[in-house]
Amino acid sequence: MSSTQQSSSTKKQTLFIASLIILWYSSNIGVLLLNKFLLSNYGFRFPIFLTMCHMSACAFLSYVSIVFMKLVPLQPIKSRPQFLKIATLSVVFCGSVVGGNISLRYLPVSFNQAVGATTPFFTALFAYFMTFKREAWVTYAALVPVVAGVVIASGGEPGFHWFGFIMCLSATAARAFKSVLQGILLSSEGSSFSACSTYNGAQCVRSHLIPWKTTQIHVAASFH
Repeated sequence: MSSTQQSSSTKKQTLFIASLIILWYSSNIGVLLLNKFLLSNYGFRFPIFLTMCHMSACAFLSYVSIVFMKLVPLQPIKSRPQFLKIATLSVVFCGSVVGGNISLRYLPVSFNQAVGATTPFFTALFAYFMTFKREAWVTYAALVPVVAGVVIASGGEPGFHWFGFIMCLSATAARAFKSVLQGILLSSEGSSFSACSTYNGAQCVRSHLIPWKTTQIHVAASFH
């Protein structure tokens, strides 16, 4: 392959990845704002049903992307233990989404996202207790300003609500717990059902502590 062809292929790949990232950000922001409107402004009182709609849409669009658009190869479940592992991750993930949706009924979107920024802190915490893997001290030091910022924001947030804050914090912790559990449960399966399945616990943590890598993981995971 000539250098011109390689350059063209690289540009197409870069454009494709950039498009996925933009799509991921725009869809997540849109869903977040829509959930806030339904739960807080419109008065919709069924956050669990809203989560079911969210999960059903994700499953349907993932199926279309895999079976019809062939974005990634179809990977059938090969064993009952593998099914149980995936089911466990699904329950934890759904719990995090339910908690996030409930919190949106009581908290502003901006504050919800500020609390969500502490996900790397909880990821590092769970990784230490579940895999006994320590990160470099610089990594932990970098998390201190994030946590301190949320603490300061909590005291100055005019729309602060204790129950909403607890639900948001629980959702954030559940999201981090799922990331670490994902790396532990699926790493032995030899498959790529998720972007972290080929990582061990500590590697999965590192990837979630780097914003660019986090975006790559979320984009890839949305199609698995």
